[in-house]
Amino acid sequence: METTQTKTKCVLYARKSTEEDDQQIMSIGAQLFELREYASKERIEIVKEFTEAKSAKKPGRDGFSKMIEYIESSSEPLGILAWHPDRLARNSVDGGKIIYLIDINRIASLRFPQFWFEPTPQGKFMLQVAFGQSKYFSDNLVENVKRGIRQKIRRGEWLTLAPLGYVNNLKTKNIEPHPTTSRVIKRAFEEYVKGTYTLSSLADFLADHGVVQKKGTPLAKVSVVKMLTNRAYLGFIKHRGEWHNGNFEPILSPTLFEAVQKVFANRKKPRKQKKFLPFAFTGFAKCGECGCAITAQYATNRFGTRYTYYRCTKKNGKCAQPYTQEKTLTTQLQTLLQSVSLPFSEIEEMDKQITAWEKESISEKGNVAQNLKEKIRANEEKLNKIVSVFLDGDIEREMYLKRKDLLMREKAGLLESETNFGQRRKNWIEPLRSFVLSLKEATDIEKTSNHLEWKKFFQKIGSNPEIKDKTVFISWGGLWDFTASAVGGKGFGENQSAILAPAKSLHILNSEQVTTGAQERTRTSTPYGTPTSRVLVYQFQHLGILH
Repeated sequence: METTQTKTKCVLYARKSTEEDDQQIMSIGAQLFELREYASKERIEIVKEFTEAKSAKKPGRDGFSKMIEYIESSSEPLGILAWHPDRLARNSVDGGKIIYLIDINRIASLRFPQFWFEPTPQGKFMLQVAFGQSKYFSDNLVENVKRGIRQKIRRGEWLTLAPLGYVNNLKTKNIEPHPTTSRVIKRAFEEYVKGTYTLSSLADFLADHGVVQKKGTPLAKVSVVKMLTNRAYLGFIKHRGEWHNGNFEPILSPTLFEAVQKVFANRKKPRKQKKFLPFAFTGFAKCGECGCAITAQYATNRFGTRYTYYRCTKKNGKCAQPYTQEKTLTTQLQTLLQSVSLPFSEIEEMDKQITAWEKESISEKGNVAQNLKEKIRANEEKLNKIVSVFLDGDIEREMYLKRKDLLMREKAGLLESETNFGQRRKNWIEPLRSFVLSLKEATDIEKTSNHLEWKKFFQKIGSNPEIKDKTVFISWGGLWDFTASAVGGKGFGENQSAILAPAKSLHILNSEQVTTGAQERTRTSTPYGTPTSRVLVYQFQHLGILH
């Protein structure tokens, strides 16, 4: 009586990489023929076939993913039939996926004509070894290719397909100028230098002389630009963004190439950028009632006059705030600038005093730094001496460790003092200098009508600007509160109480109640006995900036 053997069910997988470097690997058609013949001999039932032409060095193959999904969705465990384990995986992710499916009994078996495998601990170990060998082969191949590229660059050989005007020489494994195309390209460079051709007309010139695209049409503008800027014509090789000297004949001279670059750069047309923004104060303030942003719009009256208005966007719901005309807003902001604008004579006096303090700081810094260095050097000498005494056996270990610990802690403190010393004086001179520069900026900006600069300045010195009932509210910092209170018709030296009185916020009324002209302000110069700079430093101390 004849016994019927049950067939093993498997999916067939065949792969051939398009960039495969191993010429011994068979094509997909040859793999299918051999695997089908092998399945017939070994009584293997092929339930589905998967093929693809893609490298297995990285995960993400479509055919492999579809095969895994098919196996996972099968009602019964299936096997995989392939020519060799390296056809399945050459990376850790795909190899690990196959081994995991074997562990959970979704893959019943792996069948290869030249490799034997059983789903046992020893079999899975051997499979891992096979996958590891495949990955090692890929990694090693990459390193060999990189090493070959580096060697070719050292020899000055071209790495890829020859650029336009050159041809690849298989004997020398390098490139050489094309007998006719190279002369046409040189002529095109010479004509472009004369200024008689544009990019489009130069493409037509090249086409008339036989330099065209594969489909016979003239070169595109981008191709002409690439040709005009290609340093390969000077005998250079580009690899990973870096140019190297090549060992092949250049088509152009450096003088001609640089002349073309100069003409090409002069002809470039940069994109036109709008220098004038119609709404200068958008993004400057928020609505004082609902907190929404302030936007702007145009409005034209019946006589054709156009006005600019700023209003609340009302994105949070209803808001009763009215529209504010741009003229009203600029008038109030100009008055704010006037409130912190000082005479140049006072600002120059502050600057001179800061310069004097800076020179004094440098002198003191040098003396203190030298003193610290001497202390550090003396500390190191003590450390070296106590180590020598201990090594000579003249001091007990316990005393030595105690003394060394004290010296090392002392040294750490000295080094910290040396590091922090330079910042101590700098921490008050620099903010003082920055504030005086801002005072100069305020005085200069007040005389201009550049509303964008006004906005930037207020954003720098103030915070939380709001518009409510057609009125601008800005919260100043302590120094600018001080400046505004001193400038308001009093000067720095007339009223000390006005100078030091903290102004928590500056409230400017609407356009009917503000001062619009600089001639309406009265200022009293600082008395000689109370220099502006000293009052300013006192205010720095009062605000906690100086210690």
